[in-house]
Amino acid sequence: MSHQQRQGALRPERTAATRTGATPITPARLSTLDKWLAVWIGLAMVLGLLLGRFAPGLSDVLVHLEVGGISLPIALGLLVMMYPVLAKVRYDRVAAVTGDKKMLVSSLALNWLVGPALMFALAWIFLPDLPEYRTGLIIVGLARCIAMVVIWNDLACGDREAAAVLIAINSVFQVVAFSALGWFYLSVLPGWLGLDTQGLDVSVGNIALNVLIFLGVPLLAGFASRWIGEKRRGRDWYEQRFLPAIGPWALYGLLFTIVLLFALQGDAIASNPLDVARIALPLLVYFGVMWCAGMLLGKGLGLTYARSTTLAFTAAGNNFELAIAVAIGTFGAASGQALAGVVGPLIEVPVLVGLVYVSLWMARAWFQTDPYATEERAS
Repeated sequence: MSHQQRQGALRPERTAATRTGATPITPARLSTLDKWLAVWIGLAMVLGLLLGRFAPGLSDVLVHLEVGGISLPIALGLLVMMYPVLAKVRYDRVAAVTGDKKMLVSSLALNWLVGPALMFALAWIFLPDLPEYRTGLIIVGLARCIAMVVIWNDLACGDREAAAVLIAINSVFQVVAFSALGWFYLSVLPGWLGLDTQGLDVSVGNIALNVLIFLGVPLLAGFASRWIGEKRRGRDWYEQRFLPAIGPWALYGLLFTIVLLFALQGDAIASNPLDVARIALPLLVYFGVMWCAGMLLGKGLGLTYARSTTLAFTAAGNNFELAIAVAIGTFGAASGQALAGVVGPLIEVPVLVGLVYVSLWMARAWFQTDPYATEERAS
């Protein structure tokens, strides 16, 4: 094999960070906010429980500020939480990765066929007697990841460009598919299978409306801010100055929302602490199965390590921001559905951080490539 052939054979294994000359993100270099995300979420839960216990009037205030069944402070927190995520998406790259038909089709199948079906099955297996939590988990399974996957993908040296494209596709696809899939998995499929929904009333119309508000509005805002920012100041300014400035607000919005939710949920949680553990168990199984399915499928299709790990993490992650927003808007902030959505990121963060290390090990053990290899080493 000639030097040029060897170079070409090795080149596909380089990560997106390598190709662009960017310094790869390693777990040690993760920002303090991201590194301790599970801790911040846990502290927000505790603060919310304390407020619910020692400031019982807070729940009355939140109820009095409701419009259309959702508290305005919580709605504000949800919109603040969603906007930075959608402002990061490069919408002009939606067609960039469509040339890799294997990866595109595989990602769509894992995200929109396998993921929702798996969560539906796990919710019914683990929570047959808890319809509110079960419904909340099913909603989580319908909300495909468009946020934290960027962090997990970069940590594992995945293909950054492919991840950006899959995020953009999922962002747009959710506007169209979420409500239809919600109707199918919450109303149609249980009836076909003869499952007892215990009189749980699911309004598909409300789900569609809340998807439109809490995904459509920040999606339009994110697209508009990128288009205006790049047109007036350029992409470098937008991505190096503007996005870092607004990025932390996604976490602030999430933590603010969790504090208010747990202030409302305090009595229910104190009365049934084991419910949180029961919600966590199917989530643990879900993350592990979806990640393994993505990695195995990528390897089986002959994808590079970078694209296989991107496929795995985009399949395993979920958009808990949207799931929480839909659950609150449809069922109320004090509902079990909302609690199931809030527990999600508390479980996702440590599990997927652990899977980052598994990915880096598999890069060398299974793909025979150095995930941190520079272009010079690859050539």
